[in-house]
Amino acid sequence: MIFWLARLHRGPLFEFAPDPARATHNMTQASSDSRKTAVIALGGNALAPSGARSTITDQFRHTRMSLGPIVDLALDEWNICIVHGNGPQVGDELIRNELARAEVSPLPLGVLVAATAGWIGYMVQQSLENALRRAGSSREVATVITQVHVAPDDPALSQPTKFIGHEMPEARARELEREGLTVKQDSRGRWRRVVGSPCPLAIHEIEVIRRLLSAGTVVIACGGGGAPVYADPTLGWEGVDAVVDKDLAAAVLARDLQASLLIILTDVDAVYVDYGRPTQRALRTLTVAEAERMDREGALGEGSMAPKVRAATDFVRRTQGRAIITELRLGREAVRGEEGTTIIS
Repeated sequence: MIFWLARLHRGPLFEFAPDPARATHNMTQASSDSRKTAVIALGGNALAPSGARSTITDQFRHTRMSLGPIVDLALDEWNICIVHGNGPQVGDELIRNELARAEVSPLPLGVLVAATAGWIGYMVQQSLENALRRAGSSREVATVITQVHVAPDDPALSQPTKFIGHEMPEARARELEREGLTVKQDSRGRWRRVVGSPCPLAIHEIEVIRRLLSAGTVVIACGGGGAPVYADPTLGWEGVDAVVDKDLAAAVLARDLQASLLIILTDVDAVYVDYGRPTQRALRTLTVAEAERMDREGALGEGSMAPKVRAATDFVRRTQGRAIITELRLGREAVRGEEGTTIIS
């Protein structure tokens, strides 16, 4: 165990530099009533870059690298709730399920979502607390394992569209198809597992999250989109074998918290017109009406940018807040309006 920890923390603990003008500001001195609320959705690339087979050491390193925009907002007196993806991790857990099924009982997908939310929440929570202490802030950080309400008859449960896990060879994809699993090519032509992804309706632990935020705690919630649950008339709350899109869950969370800012950090620097073509052009600002028109015209990648734009658009329409979509490394600049795509009413 000692050896593992030594390897895990080899190299610098913090791979960002907070603004020195604010580095000694202690957030616990600020009134919670004076803080605005931001919900930040970290894409899976924050922990395991696309195409990489990341070890746990790599994932801790990438987590530390993702914290710059979050620490900046914390030092600027924002209430902050972090939502993260789990696509690579839950895909790995499914593989472990398959490999070990002769020895131990496989776990359902909803349970694996909760398990990865704990695992990833631990990494983000520990890394962020270390970063805040280095920046001179004594704010606390807490992870809430979150359940998300969905409809048991949501058509998405029988029509899988949500990509999870790593790329696989076509031969392996065909094997899984013969076993009754759904595998498709994503927008980049990669063969990946696809699962049901029902629409999130409400956040079960919303009041717990609200109380923590009002106390100045930085909260990690809706990890992996949250574990989907529905209300059974006899049994009460029951889990669903599916994955909720983390951007849609972040938008519902931001809506119900009445946040003024939703930030979706991904692996593309902005929303583009004609993405992937010689004529591609980044859009710095989009109105709700413009975003909805692009979506109707099929101008957004269904398996990539479209869900993010829908989530951001729904949040702005319901709250009149501001939503930003940008690349992880540009988070600070995007908050200042210098990078990314900002969606406004």
